[in-house]
Amino acid sequence: MRTSQEYRESLKRMRPNVYKFGELIEDVTVHPSTRRTVEGHAQIFDAAQTDEHRDLLTTTSSLTGERISRYLSIVGSAEDMIKNVRMKRLMFNITGTCTGGRCVGFNALNSMWATTYEIDQEFKTEYHSRLKAWLLKAQKEDITLAGALTDPKGDRSKRPSEQSDPDMSLRIVEKKEDGSIVVRGAKVMIAGVAAANEVFILPGTGYKEQDANYAVSFVIPRDIEGLTIIEARHPSDGRDAECGFDNPVDYGGITQGYLLFQDVHVPKERVFMAGEWKYSMKAVLNFIAPYRSAIGGCVAGQGDVMVGAAALMARANGLHEKVFRDKLTQMSINNETTYGMGIAASVMGKLHPSGVWIPDAKLSNVNKVHVATLPYETKRLVQDIAGGIAETGCMPSCEDIHSPVYGELLQKYLKASCDGETRARIARLVEWLTIGAGVPGCMHGGGSPDGAKLVLGSMGDIEGNIRLARKVANIKQEIPAPEGKK
Repeated sequence: MRTSQEYRESLKRMRPNVYKFGELIEDVTVHPSTRRTVEGHAQIFDAAQTDEHRDLLTTTSSLTGERISRYLSIVGSAEDMIKNVRMKRLMFNITGTCTGGRCVGFNALNSMWATTYEIDQEFKTEYHSRLKAWLLKAQKEDITLAGALTDPKGDRSKRPSEQSDPDMSLRIVEKKEDGSIVVRGAKVMIAGVAAANEVFILPGTGYKEQDANYAVSFVIPRDIEGLTIIEARHPSDGRDAECGFDNPVDYGGITQGYLLFQDVHVPKERVFMAGEWKYSMKAVLNFIAPYRSAIGGCVAGQGDVMVGAAALMARANGLHEKVFRDKLTQMSINNETTYGMGIAASVMGKLHPSGVWIPDAKLSNVNKVHVATLPYETKRLVQDIAGGIAETGCMPSCEDIHSPVYGELLQKYLKASCDGETRARIARLVEWLTIGAGVPGCMHGGGSPDGAKLVLGSMGDIEGNIRLARKVANIKQEIPAPEGKK
């Protein structure tokens, strides 16, 4: 398994194809726009070497029997899935934010492990064996793997093949005789790409036969020819690139990119779906079940940091945290609700014939709805406790606080029960956690809450519930639904 330094070196060797603010980033490991997300991912490699975290961050490969990163494993049991949820919480505890250059690819890999198995059963294809061969190599090299589902989509009222511009969802534009494909289009708002060695592509939704060319899955090196990556900006961009004051954590910070595919050639051995449209929705559902259960651990992990930051800010302001006991308790309840739902979804899952453990779909989607609400309440409470110094954004910059002309005066008027710079650092951490670049995709990460509600609605059994109610109350008369109403 790699060390963190070996991981950084692997990124340094890659072809520069990441841009931000119109600038080509020659080295993502040192550029101020990407360095922190790389360092956040590097923490995983360091933690995996410790006695404290080795069992959680590594596991035994089901393919080779060797020790590997859990992020490159096949989730084969409820225990494996629970460790996935715990691992996500741990990484947010360590970095304060998302390490999407590993977790999304992890879920994509497991999704397609089940999906390729089913496609091969029906069509006698070789996708599953290809995926297995690729995974063996990925485990040996201990790569970081981002995942990409979201397409630009264009006009939401039209199907992909009906768009005026057919590239609004990633599509196959050519199938070559050797089994390779050429793809064109984009994947957007993709987390952690700058920190990844490779990117695992999934179909963005379920497709019909007329959209078969959009039903595509493959894995590519992040620096493959024809792929251009544009890093999106965040509220804390451009602040204090040097001392880490205004970017309060030196080894974290979510980055999200737009992946622009300009006739990218994907070799046959890296193609895992190429037009099998009937299985596109299965690929998505196989992805969202583990993702939406594990994200409960993600937001709980950052919630732990928010509880600490709120209590620390209270002390810095000269107040005992007991003054805010009810609010801090509610924050903890929010954290444990999403975490507990993720654990429950893991335990109540089932084993797919391919060997992948798939969490319970209903509980996973319920968790997604909670993830889209409870963390925002936690963030509001953090801001409430922290006061205006953290919530309003009215904070002098690091450069001003260190100014030889007036910095001493600023620090004087910022102090309370601690020195002014310390109080400013805590306030900046709260800002970063609640409205800045540290915020994970609670609302739309892994899909929207409305999408989760649609899934839950389709799984409901109103007639079954009515039968239960009639049985309990010993009601004999049938009461049909009125005509024309649903």
